[in-house]
Amino acid sequence: MISVQELVKLGPTMTIPQQFVRSNQEPSSLPFTSTPLPATPTIDLSRFVSGDDRNLELQKLHSTCKDWGLFQLVNHGVSSSVLEKLKHEVEEFYKLPLEEKMKYKREGEREGYGVRRTREGGKLDWVDCFDIIANPVHRRRPHLFIELPSSLRP
Repeated sequence: MISVQELVKLGPTMTIPQQFVRSNQEPSSLPFTSTPLPATPTIDLSRFVSGDDRNLELQKLHSTCKDWGLFQLVNHGVSSSVLEKLKHEVEEFYKLPLEEKMKYKREGEREGYGVRRTREGGKLDWVDCFDIIANPVHRRRPHLFIELPSSLRP
């Protein structure tokens, strides 16, 4: 497995492995202008239960997923202290040496540590990831990650 974090540590002399190169795509670059970049779309979870704004928020969610592929979720009811603790645990996991993170690689499983393949010619995304299925509850498999800190287990 090729770890993106380990590649980046090699510095500017590093050659990007062919598994990551998509020669049919133009490199993205942001123009240097004074125009601010668009803000990340925000989805308000409370509007899904309020009724009146539900359909509007569903349409916004649909178009955001289609056009952006990501969004910030607000009014979800998860306390900021829980989110900060989770963020800290995830950061600590990614600081571990590669050998330690590889203990969580699960061959043949969608879950675990690794890199993600795209659908375009089997190229790898430029990202290290750790996937855990948390919902729906019946698909959880906590036995795969019993060694993880409890805050990271499904």
